[in-house]
Amino acid sequence: MNRSIALYLSVCGLAAAMWVCAPKLAAGQKNAPAPAAKDIDPGVDLDDSKDPPGLRRLAPGGKVWLDAKNKRVVTVGEVCLREGQLEMFACLKGTKEHESILAVPTKAYVVHAALVALGAEPGAPAQFIPEYKAAHGPRVDVTLFWTDTKGQRRHANAEEWIRDAKTGKPMTEGWVFGGSGFWKDDATGEQFYKAEDGDFICISNFNSAMLDLPIESSQSNEALLYEAFTDHIPPAGTKVSLVLTPRLEAAKKPTPTVKPAKR
Repeated sequence: MNRSIALYLSVCGLAAAMWVCAPKLAAGQKNAPAPAAKDIDPGVDLDDSKDPPGLRRLAPGGKVWLDAKNKRVVTVGEVCLREGQLEMFACLKGTKEHESILAVPTKAYVVHAALVALGAEPGAPAQFIPEYKAAHGPRVDVTLFWTDTKGQRRHANAEEWIRDAKTGKPMTEGWVFGGSGFWKDDATGEQFYKAEDGDFICISNFNSAMLDLPIESSQSNEALLYEAFTDHIPPAGTKVSLVLTPRLEAAKKPTPTVKPAKR
């Protein structure tokens, strides 16, 4: 089977299977997570070989789980950077660890499919030609859980690990599900999901980002807006549970920010 077809079927089939298993809401009921749902500790960083109660592993040996009851996607990563400027918050393992706080051992399309299964319709990633348009789509809260050096369980919003280089305070912007896209190999005709190159949860804008900020955020080294908030980040090598909770009640497509292209 052509690899592009296999990838497409994997994404669509996985999303369809999870949608069938996810609890359905009554007519007229708001499709939104409970306020505290994102703060329930899934604990997958403690032992990612086991499936905690209520979590469904999405592929044998994979490290992505669906929490259908709480309308969220769970994965696990590892701290790989604690200092310096950032283009990513989390990259795929083996890709962009030099500019990301966390490295995640998964395929981006699996997480994409899981978000779709929960009802999050991707918007579009950032565009730069003929003019700049910010990424748009449903807001996705990113919550972190880990064990500190004293053996205590901790949790934080991902924004708390990122410092605004101008204000010195935690980042205030949150992520949207732009959904990356596909590129085609002209030589073989195969299609590939762009975010598999590492652009998983981005801080600088990329047209390949799965999750991105809905504002203009340069990837130019001299204009990077954000850096690692070292004092808030546990030691390198710390395993971390990442919880992605889409705000499904806010999934209306906003008017994207448009800015003339720089010449």
